[in-house]
Amino acid sequence: MKRTSKDQRYTAISFFAGCGGLDLGFLGGFDYRGEVVPRSSIDVIQAYDFNEKAVQTYRANISDDVAVLDLGSAQVKDMPVADILIGGFPCQEFSVCGPRKGLESERGKLYKAMVRYARAHKPKIVVGENVANLLYINGGWDFKVIKKEFSRAGYVCHEWAVNAADYGVPQHRQRVFVVFVRKDLPGAPTCPQPNFIGSWRSTEWAIGDLLSVTDESVPNQSQYFKAAVASGGHGQGDEITRRDGPSYAIRANAKSRIQFHYELPRRLTVRECARIQTFPDGFAFPFAATESIRQIGNAVPPLLANIVGGAIIDYLNAVKVGVSHGRA
Repeated sequence: MKRTSKDQRYTAISFFAGCGGLDLGFLGGFDYRGEVVPRSSIDVIQAYDFNEKAVQTYRANISDDVAVLDLGSAQVKDMPVADILIGGFPCQEFSVCGPRKGLESERGKLYKAMVRYARAHKPKIVVGENVANLLYINGGWDFKVIKKEFSRAGYVCHEWAVNAADYGVPQHRQRVFVVFVRKDLPGAPTCPQPNFIGSWRSTEWAIGDLLSVTDESVPNQSQYFKAAVASGGHGQGDEITRRDGPSYAIRANAKSRIQFHYELPRRLTVRECARIQTFPDGFAFPFAATESIRQIGNAVPPLLANIVGGAIIDYLNAVKVGVSHGRA
């Protein structure tokens, strides 16, 4: 569906916002590698995260409408009401590379904050992002519990399993977006069609122009971890990133899990990791490499988030048209 400047605007609340990758994507209004990503019709009116440094990065790059908050114990009734709730709820407990305790851990239960907000304020759509293994851990039991709780709150679940490389992100990053639609609304958003299968963007495409940049003329390009050689990491870091294909997934586990440059005898810089995650060069990370890499690795690639946000806008616009014609 073609979106226009006359589209109705929608408000969003962001949980587990981190440095703002998901939010930036839903907002739009940035440039990435010569591609202009237009401003969307979504306004993020408030964001929350527990990490004070991530909030500082968000505030410096996106908006002052962000607060440090422990969402595990937060009172949602006093939060603003919005059309959309978004959040990349913590994934470590569901990841094949993490402790895999799932819903048995306190961190694994943090999705409940999104359930509480949905129950209290009834947004039209809830969009959660997580690792692909969320659907399968513990034989799928954890995800069945999550779906049941959202169902009791009044929502129908739709799962979009994606590889970010298929959508123009220069890295293999398997993720799932869980889209919960309020039960009184007709239909559901359509998962965006991948348009880069067979023509993935490469690591060199993303960072090749930075080969000779060693200073801060490009923000964060002088920051990287010192290490002598790359050892085998079996796809999880500590190895040389491919030049002619998408990068391995950029991870939040700093020093021991940062890929080496495909040509230079060093690890990837903070800016190179940000490029591979599709952050624009104007999005600066104000902390030392360890914290910045953690924030970048935890983020949703803004370019992918923008495509998902566009699908949500298309759906809400269609629902609006349906209502005006008495079909909903």
